[in-house]
Amino acid sequence: MRMSMVSAAVVAALVGFGSTIALVLAAAAAVGANPEQVTSWVLAVCLAKAAGSAILSAWNRVPVVLAWSTPGAALIAASTGISMAEAVGAFVLAGALIALTAALRPLGRAVAAIPDGVAAAMLAGVLLPFCLRGMEALRAAPAVVLPMVAVFLLVRLRNPAVAVLAALALGLGIVFAGGLADLPRLPFHLPQPVLTLPEFHPGALIGLGLPLYLVTMASQNLPGFATMRAHGFEPPVSRALGVSGGVSAFAALLGAHRVNMAAITAAICLGDDVTPDRAERWKVGLVYAGVWVLLGLFSPAILSLLAALPGEVMGALVALALLGPLTGALTGAFTPPETRFAATMTIAVSAAGIGLFGIGAAFWGLLAGLAVWGLDRLAQRRRG
Repeated sequence: MRMSMVSAAVVAALVGFGSTIALVLAAAAAVGANPEQVTSWVLAVCLAKAAGSAILSAWNRVPVVLAWSTPGAALIAASTGISMAEAVGAFVLAGALIALTAALRPLGRAVAAIPDGVAAAMLAGVLLPFCLRGMEALRAAPAVVLPMVAVFLLVRLRNPAVAVLAALALGLGIVFAGGLADLPRLPFHLPQPVLTLPEFHPGALIGLGLPLYLVTMASQNLPGFATMRAHGFEPPVSRALGVSGGVSAFAALLGAHRVNMAAITAAICLGDDVTPDRAERWKVGLVYAGVWVLLGLFSPAILSLLAALPGEVMGALVALALLGPLTGALTGAFTPPETRFAATMTIAVSAAGIGLFGIGAAFWGLLAGLAVWGLDRLAQRRRG
């Protein structure tokens, strides 16, 4: 085992955890999770990533790296009127649909039939409000947030993957060294899993579970497979969907949202600098899994530290973490010229955050975009 494997796995895991943990906490708060459920959520999603990465890497002898769904967490955080039990039901559905996509070709074809521009626009509409709230955080706490933004922009020039992590480190230093918050007494006990029985409420399943499935497929799994191909590895698509969907459905019972193929953090683990021997590079997936087990076990101390931060700092971190995904979503939304107006409609409805009949705005945004796209196609056929 080369030290380069260990260092790559540690960096990838820390980047994945530190850059978006604030968003996961926001998602948990949006569905009313209590402190014990939040701890169980983080533990379960860390262990799910570890299990999926280790199983797939050892099974296929290629480095497979899983991540939690950052856009999915944003989708959950934007939800309103959904209880924790209803959210768990939606998580179970999303995991089951991912697993079924590997086995049922008609389901995969139905997802592929959704225009890329409309699917990306739904994601952009979900992410946009969180990025806009970054300005509110800057106005409320400029002495803390402005240096964080500056460090983020500077570090991003050299290493975009660790830019949010650098902003978090600076924010922690300013807040605790400057006396803006008291350093909490960190707990050093193992986290306890909490079973949450799912409630399959139709509004939550349609408004959260279905969009969570679509967002994960379009913005996480497909880029993750592409990242593996770009580094010369053939991704085990069916196995990856089956395993990630299965462990996500199981971990959902402990509160976790879902895990999927990684893209940015995967790139850290796939390069030649990890090890020049491509036949041995799959072992980095095992090391990565081990790091995530440790992060899950030590998560109570980490969560206690983050809970002491002012809300403006956490809001700024969420905004900075989502700028990259928002850029990709907007690019995907407006690249195909034939779906640009439909994408605009999707973003407008999704970003408004207004649910109808107990179903969240993301679903209505997708539906509005598909309706506009269908009308445009019908008009083109009649003119043709």
